[in-house]
Amino acid sequence: MFEAGLVLEGGGMKGVYTCGVLDFFLDKGLEFRSCYGVSAGTCNLCSFLSKQRGRAYHVIVDYLEDKNYCGLYSLIKTGDLFGAEMCYHTIPEKLYPYDYEAYNKYQGTFYSVITNIESGQPEYIPIKDMKKDIEAIRASASLPLVSRNVKFKGQLYLDGGIADAIPLRRSIEDGNKKNVVIMTKEAGYRRQPSSMIRLIKLYYRKYPKVYELMKNRHNAYNETLDFITGQVERGSTFLIQPKHRSNVGRIEKDKTKLEALYREGYQDAANCYESLLKFLEDDA
Repeated sequence: MFEAGLVLEGGGMKGVYTCGVLDFFLDKGLEFRSCYGVSAGTCNLCSFLSKQRGRAYHVIVDYLEDKNYCGLYSLIKTGDLFGAEMCYHTIPEKLYPYDYEAYNKYQGTFYSVITNIESGQPEYIPIKDMKKDIEAIRASASLPLVSRNVKFKGQLYLDGGIADAIPLRRSIEDGNKKNVVIMTKEAGYRRQPSSMIRLIKLYYRKYPKVYELMKNRHNAYNETLDFITGQVERGSTFLIQPKHRSNVGRIEKDKTKLEALYREGYQDAANCYESLLKFLEDDA
C-alpha cells in the first residue's frame, strides 16, 4: 500500500472515466493509504476499496432503463433524480451485492466529502462502516436542485463538490506528501458561472450558504485547478484526466458513449502506469 493520497473528482455519469482508471489500478494491485471521494468519485471509491473490479461501471450503466434508478420518474416520486433507495440499498444489498467484508479489510482511510448546507463548510467523513455510514456516501452525491437534503448525524448535507470539488488541499493537510488526482474534466477546462444561480437562491433561501457557495463555485473551482497545476509542477501530485472533452453528459443514457469513456479511462491509466509507479516509489 502506497503512503499517498488518492483524490477523486465527481462529474455524474462522466465518472465512468474514473471507473476505468480504478479498474486498471485494481488490475495492477495499487492501493492507497488515504482516499478522498467527491460525489460520483465517492461512489466509485466504494467498489474500488472492496476490490470489486467492474462493479462501479456496471452500477452506473446496467440500470439506466429502470425508472427507479435515474430520471424524471424518480425525481417526481422521491425528490431525488437518482433514486436513493435503489442506489444505496436495493443495488448493493440485492441486485449487485457489495462486498462489505472485503471493504472492512481495507487498512487505510476513506473520506466521503460532503457539504454542510447550514454552515457552508465541507466535511470529510471517514467511512468506518459502509452500512452505518451509507448516508455520508449518499450525501456526497446529492446534487443541488435534484436531490433531497440528506440528514447525517443530525445535520443536513448535499453534494461535496459544492464546497470542495477536488479535495487535494485536505489530503495535503492530512500529511500526504504525494497525491494522485483523478479528474473527470478534460485538460484545459475552466468552470463558468452557474446558469441556475437565481433558482438556487430561491430554492435554498433557508440555506443562504448554498447560494453563496454556488455563486462563487466557478472561482473556487478554477483556483483549485491552478493549485493542482502548481502541485503537479512541483512533483508532489500526479494527475490523470481526459485529454479531450467528452460527449458524455452528466446524466447520460447512451451505453455506447459510457463504455467508450470507461475504456478511455482504463487506457489513459495504462499509458501513464510506468510514470505513475515511478512517482509513487520514488522518495518524497
